[in-house]
Amino acid sequence: MSSSGNMENRSFIDELRSFDKGGFFDLGHPLLNRIAESFVKAAGIGAIQAASREAYFTALESTGLDSSSGPTEISAAKKSRFPDLRGETNRKSLEAMVKNTGKESIQWGLAAGLYSGLTYGLKEARGAHDWKNSAVAGAITGMALALTSEDASHEQVVQCAITGAAISTAANMLAGIF
Repeated sequence: MSSSGNMENRSFIDELRSFDKGGFFDLGHPLLNRIAESFVKAAGIGAIQAASREAYFTALESTGLDSSSGPTEISAAKKSRFPDLRGETNRKSLEAMVKNTGKESIQWGLAAGLYSGLTYGLKEARGAHDWKNSAVAGAITGMALALTSEDASHEQVVQCAITGAAISTAANMLAGIF
């Protein structure tokens, strides 16, 4: 059987499995492919996270629980909730949720694309993939994320850079263990 005959008989599951091998995109350069793929995957995860967080708080409010009677983690997490979801109608609330979910998914996608592109570029430039590349990429990505927040202070930018570098370095070092 020829290779073109095999392509015609591939199932949907076979097509999905092929994404793990070749990726979603072919933009002509491995760096562009990696950035685009990371962006799309992380943006989807960010959208799911934002929508599920809103669903959780909506369910919490519908039960009549008050944040003052609940744990402090709930009231602290509520502050990061979508600020515009107090519309007069369901339509305004839905529009605000879609807008904020889109904003958050783009933020996740940009962070993943930036990190992935930096690690790839540093690997190509230095000729090695080690914890140093991860630390630099994590620090720059952390700074970029801090700068996208509404009230970015110098301390917040530095803290996010340190946190990004630490998490990225730890993930790189633990990658061989698990």
